[in-house]
Amino acid sequence: MKESLYRTLQLLEEADGPVSGEVMAGRLGITRSAVWKQIRELRDQGYGIESSQKEGYRLVSPSRRLLPYSIRKHLKTRVIGQRMLYLPTTPSTNDVARWLTTGGDLDRLHGTIVIAEEQTGGVGRLGRAWVSPEGGIWTTIVLTPTIPIDHVFMVTMAGAIAIARAIRREFGLGAMIKWPNDVLIGDKKVAGLLLELDAEADRINFCLLGIGIDANFDPSVLSPELQQGITTLRAELDEEVDRARLLARVLREFERHYDLLEAQEYEAIVREWRSLSSTLDHHVRVRTLMKSFDGEAIDIDEYGALLVRKENGRIERVIAGDLFHT
Repeated sequence: MKESLYRTLQLLEEADGPVSGEVMAGRLGITRSAVWKQIRELRDQGYGIESSQKEGYRLVSPSRRLLPYSIRKHLKTRVIGQRMLYLPTTPSTNDVARWLTTGGDLDRLHGTIVIAEEQTGGVGRLGRAWVSPEGGIWTTIVLTPTIPIDHVFMVTMAGAIAIARAIRREFGLGAMIKWPNDVLIGDKKVAGLLLELDAEADRINFCLLGIGIDANFDPSVLSPELQQGITTLRAELDEEVDRARLLARVLREFERHYDLLEAQEYEAIVREWRSLSSTLDHHVRVRTLMKSFDGEAIDIDEYGALLVRKENGRIERVIAGDLFHT
């Protein structure tokens, strides 16, 4: 959204009632014809604006889109989310974010987020489809971490903590983290994360943290097999949630935990992750590219790897793979 639109929208939001085109033109320093064009553009972006020749313009309903303006009203971060790219639809926000890194100043891109109303080709772990219909929160954060590469999975951990904390604080729902990258309500997934890494030897150039939160869409739009394991915030609360407010909370929580990583306060991240884990102390089945085994999830180490005590008593360190609670 252009800066001029921000000013027009802010004027309407702060008004006690209708504002005439003449008054708006004077306050904004533009012509009445330009005011009309601004109103038309805001309507195109989903804002409900009434108008009459006698009284002028009045904002009657906010846009239901996840627009940067709406997010910024709640955002109180230093870096994360201060630059936003909004798209009505895209195959993948991670793809767009990766494209941004090809010609941009990586340090300047740090903290930039890409937001889409829907993804038509979202990809999750191991190349699986990431179903992303309208009504969810689909975003990617561009990051340039200075942490050692062997701690990079902790970026995902910080993201999962941020989502779980945000859901708990905004809605009072008992969101928990399932290793390695899911957030659950009860036994159903409500959010997931995907970390992509670009690195050389032991140096991280950048990473992309993809976040998907099942917010306001109806689970019935999903295939029957997906419906069994997925829930949405709307389904849990029986009402739609303010996506902009929730995403702003997630970004604030993420920045706080990301700062801990940059300060090498790894134990603080591990400790909070443990407190929110739905995996630890449960019997699990692990499937990696090389093997499958059962055991009890007993802990995670300082790098985020899951420690599983197998039935023969041996401790297995799991860096990556699929995990099922049994």
